[in-house]
Amino acid sequence: MFNKLQYISQGETAEKQLYNIHQALDAGCDWIQMRFKNQTPEKRFVLAEAVKVLCEEYLANFIVNDDVILAQKIGADGVHLGLTDMSIPGARAILGNRKIIGATANTFEDVLIQSKNGCDYIGLGPFQFTETKEKLSPILGAEGYVSILNKMKTQNILTPVYAIGGITLENIKILVKTGIHGIAVSGMITKSLEKVKLVQQLNDKLYANVII
Repeated sequence: MFNKLQYISQGETAEKQLYNIHQALDAGCDWIQMRFKNQTPEKRFVLAEAVKVLCEEYLANFIVNDDVILAQKIGADGVHLGLTDMSIPGARAILGNRKIIGATANTFEDVLIQSKNGCDYIGLGPFQFTETKEKLSPILGAEGYVSILNKMKTQNILTPVYAIGGITLENIKILVKTGIHGIAVSGMITKSLEKVKLVQQLNDKLYANVII
């Protein structure tokens, strides 16, 4: 089963991206999603190559946001696809069955489509307001997760769900209670001055049998 904590990279330059990713890996994150928007293919390729080397060193999963061709070229562990990105079957045809394909969802209808198309996990959100992403979809809140996850149970949809969007350390308890598999976070880790402590706290709460 997939790790419960995923770090989505931040940084306006390749240097800042690599620094933030290295910091997250040092802090104990073992799943990196490289998100480097509005850049030239050359810059994205150079960064992705460097991130792959780092992730191999730290034995961490490495997936690329949106760019299936880049993920294939560098031999990443997989890709995460938004609602308007390449289709999952199209990505699967390029990457093969052994690579991870994650997919974004905001509604149960999205979940239904993405799971039927064969994604390996779903990034469901946003949980609450976040400045990390432009053109934010409607906020779900804890109630939205409960509703969608209950509908998934009735349809026997077993795809792991990651909460995403504006998550804080204080939110983890209520999110875990909704039945999510894990969380995908960005700014919380990037901005933290005590990353090692934060990642440990996140993992303790995500993996604990009894949530404190």
